[in-house]
Amino acid sequence: MNPPAIRWPEGRRFAFTIFDDPDSQTLAANRAVYDLLSDLGFRTTIGVWPNAADPARRSDHGETCGNPEYVRRLLHLQEGGFEIAFHNATSHTSTRAETLAGFERFAELFGHDPYSMANHYHCQEGLYWAENRLTGINRAAYTVLTRGRQRGRFTGHIPGSPEFWGDYARDRVRYVRNFVFGEIDTLRACPWMPYHDPARPYVNLWFAGSEGAQAPAFIDMLREENQERLEQEGGCCIMYTHFGIGYWNDGRLEPRFVELMKRLARRNGWFVPAHGLLDEIQRQRGQVTLTPRDRAKLERRWLFHKIRYGSA
Repeated sequence: MNPPAIRWPEGRRFAFTIFDDPDSQTLAANRAVYDLLSDLGFRTTIGVWPNAADPARRSDHGETCGNPEYVRRLLHLQEGGFEIAFHNATSHTSTRAETLAGFERFAELFGHDPYSMANHYHCQEGLYWAENRLTGINRAAYTVLTRGRQRGRFTGHIPGSPEFWGDYARDRVRYVRNFVFGEIDTLRACPWMPYHDPARPYVNLWFAGSEGAQAPAFIDMLREENQERLEQEGGCCIMYTHFGIGYWNDGRLEPRFVELMKRLARRNGWFVPAHGLLDEIQRQRGQVTLTPRDRAKLERRWLFHKIRYGSA
């Protein structure tokens, strides 16, 4: 049985937010996108890398908190109501000690531990990542689907590994993003979120996202008919994206993205950061613990999505 529907605060018809990973995001792209979101009344979540990246090891040219100007920009966004989240310690694999330093740096900069986070694909300390997201036959199917390329690569949840940090995640992070689906209503795709999975004890609560990794996918997911359905059904959308990829080109924002966000802003939505939205769902529903049967259903749903989209 699915959990009961949510009544959104302030008489709003639906809820919408974005969890933006920092991959490939320049300061110019950040300013353009977040100035637009702020002006339209959206308050969303941006993941960051609190540690500066080693130039010889970095997986991505996106900004880190090693850039003081970028930090000032993030603090400005935080003061304006946006959530700053964790995307691993930096853009390359970190040891346990480096991850702890990342948490300390995050708290020093932003005044508290991160409320939410998402794994960065290129970090081997990924927490319950790749095949570790799945169980039983679904895990075997994933291994076949990916030809075993990711097997054993991610070890952040394995005590004794040089990259182990699961205890830090359990003690310092409330919400962790997991599966992403090709459905505008994230709660329709994952009706149990935020949920606890006893099989993965180092994560307090998991949440899902709606597919929008890059600008074309985001634009397709947020097309007018999907916006209308989201509002009519009283749903909840947590968009997964990278605002550094495809949104800011040749000194201007992607026009269709701007058009769709303006249209969405005129609807009767509750536009709050990811952790605030998840807090409200849990406040109304209480703690949800995923059963093995529901876990298997969720895993299969994600595998079908991955076959179609190849998404993280």
